[in-house]
Amino acid sequence: NVMVPMSPSPGRTKDKMERADLLLSSVGLAGKEERLPSQLSGGECQRVAIARALVHDPPVLLADEPTGNLDTETGGQILDLFSTLHRSGKTVILVTHNRANLGRATRSVRLRDGRLVEDARTPSRAAV
Repeated sequence: NVMVPMSPSPGRTKDKMERADLLLSSVGLAGKEERLPSQLSGGECQRVAIARALVHDPPVLLADEPTGNLDTETGGQILDLFSTLHRSGKTVILVTHNRANLGRATRSVRLRDGRLVEDARTPSRAAV
C-alpha cells in the first residue's frame, strides 16, 4: 500500500521496497509490511496513510487529524516524527481539535465558523 505512489516512477523495485520499509518503520509499523488493510487496526491504517504521504519526500505535509485514531503514546510518536520533519526543513501543517497538540507548534491558527480568530507564533516551542 505504501508503494502505490511509487509505482509509476522509475527506479528499482528493491529500492522502492526499502523506502517503503523505512517509512513503515518511521511510523511504528515495522514487521507489518505484508499485512492487508483488512488485517490492520484503524490506527495502523492511519499510520500507513502517513507513510504513504511521505513517499516522495514532499516539502509540505498536510495532516488532517493525524492522531485522531491513535492512542496517546502512538500519537506522540507521530508528532515526534512531524517534529523531526520540521527540523529537517519541511513545512508541517497539522489540523487538530486536540489542544494538547498545540504545545508542539511554532505557530497556531484558530478558526471559528470559517473565520480566523487567533494567529499565535511561539518560536521557542519544539516544532510540531
